Amino acid sequence: MTWRSEIAEHWSGLCRRPPVVRTMQADFVHLPGTAHEGLPDGGGSGSGTIRRGIGAAFSGMRTLNRNRQLLWFGLLAGLVLAGNAVGEGAFWYINRTLQPDIIGLYLQDFFLGFATLFCLLLLLAGLILSISSKKEGPASFTEGLAGAKKYWKPLFLWSIILAIAGILLFRIWVELFTWLPPAEFQFLYLFGPSNFVISTITQFPFNWTLDWAMLTEIPGYGGRSLLLLIYPFGFMRTMNFLAITLLMFVLTPFVVPLIVLEQKTLREAVMGSFALMKTIGAEIVTCAAFLGVAVFGVFLTYLLVQAASGIVNPYVTVMFHPTVAWITLAVLYNLVLVAFAFVVATVGGIAVMDLYTSTKNKVIA
Repeated sequence: MTWRSEIAEHWSGLCRRPPVVRTMQADFVHLPGTAHEGLPDGGGSGSGTIRRGIGAAFSGMRTLNRNRQLLWFGLLAGLVLAGNAVGEGAFWYINRTLQPDIIGLYLQDFFLGFATLFCLLLLLAGLILSISSKKEGPASFTEGLAGAKKYWKPLFLWSIILAIAGILLFRIWVELFTWLPPAEFQFLYLFGPSNFVISTITQFPFNWTLDWAMLTEIPGYGGRSLLLLIYPFGFMRTMNFLAITLLMFVLTPFVVPLIVLEQKTLREAVMGSFALMKTIGAEIVTCAAFLGVAVFGVFLTYLLVQAASGIVNPYVTVMFHPTVAWITLAVLYNLVLVAFAFVVATVGGIAVMDLYTSTKNKVIA
């Protein structure tokens, strides 16, 4: 069995990855210069919505430039997702060996998703508390993270809810493309839960050797190393998990700010987040789309790497392997791309706080 057929086999069968607005308390202070004029009172022009959404993203960039310590959020979030990929790879190996039933598969999904989400929510709470700190000088992410620990109970419950919702959303995603008529909607399969990732990860520079065996066979012994479980199998499942998680965060962006800044209960925070989304939901979507386009634009530079290396179609170069120089360049390219994505994620978290404080200040005024 070739490595490409092995990846395809991995996705066959069951995929495991599967309104009252109150004023803020007195101790809440936001960073100066982040509020925007003309936030909507429940409506607004389309151009104004786009301007405010993109403006929040640029405001997040400026805040991050002034407070470089906030980059710890992106680094730690990356380590959490790396741990998720390791866990996914380990569960993949366990499932191949023990063949658990469907209940066991869903329990694995839930516990791994819950643990990852809980860590991400704690980091997000630390980022929010860091930005809203009253201390002079640059914001300290470590102090914000330390202060986030006292909100672990509502974040714990919110992680459980998001983990369950994530499993349901992923199953809907899988079933939608399972029953999609292939003839009429063939072009939509690119957005399926596996097609885009598989078609991309098998290409250079993401498959930087063009031969998984060069990285995954144990020298002198043959067989498979644990690296294969993490990359590509664990990585692919983590990417699907991340897509669902980002969707849930975009739909409920103000739950964590309401919990940590206004000491709302989880129920009050969820209801308050939906109420705020009615007011500035379009700005949130615009900001998320703008940052997503930025990441996707940088991602597309892999086509330039392919063109420069001459490795445009790896499937017809069965006996070809890149030189050490190109493999090194591919690894560095992947690291830069991942780093950029997590910097943008940090900007997104700051931008949400910017829109939140701007809207709250307008309500108070």
